Amino acid sequence: MKVTSSEFIISAVGPKQYPIDGLHEIALVGRSNVGKSSLLNKMMNRKGLARISSRPGKTQTLNYFRVNQMLYFVDFPGYGYAKVAKTIKEQWGKMIEGYLKNRNELRFIIQLVDIRHAPSKDDIAMYDWCKQIGLPTVVVATKGDKIARGRWLQHTKIIRQSLNLRGDDTIIVFSSETGQGKDELWAEIMRRIRAGEEMARETAARAEETAPASE
Repeated sequence: MKVTSSEFIISAVGPKQYPIDGLHEIALVGRSNVGKSSLLNKMMNRKGLARISSRPGKTQTLNYFRVNQMLYFVDFPGYGYAKVAKTIKEQWGKMIEGYLKNRNELRFIIQLVDIRHAPSKDDIAMYDWCKQIGLPTVVVATKGDKIARGRWLQHTKIIRQSLNLRGDDTIIVFSSETGQGKDELWAEIMRRIRAGEEMARETAARAEETAPASE
């Protein structure tokens, strides 16, 4: 997809601050330092739009980025960073749980994992939780440039097995340095959005067909 506009909108700390324009929302989750900001900048063609922190665990809000006036990337706080205060972790947990369970505009999750390592317990727990509440997930294996291309299949197989990937969920190898996986990820995003829109139209049409005729 050609990105013609991208902008930071808001750092939200609760539902009252979430956008109300009804655009599609795609949440990005992953461990601290897995490369969420770098991926966002590459996907949006904007260096530095999503700030890359030298201090893991700094993001404490849901950061909204609007692309082409058609969708939002919602950047979540990184998980798995031990030095974050327990009270802040609890606040994140409540905010994230409420968003994932109740946000009607949320279409699916992009979960980032480091291709060089097997998924952590936190990665596995996050994926399992998304499955329990019925959220589709695209797994993105970041830092693909850090290992030889010939080893990608071996490493993605470990990720697939560790997460016990289910249903229509896919794995995409990504590199913010080379742009590997950028076009593939955009194609997957648009495929899922179009499929969701088609399903919504079919549901609306069935509802109209079964609705009682007005006198």
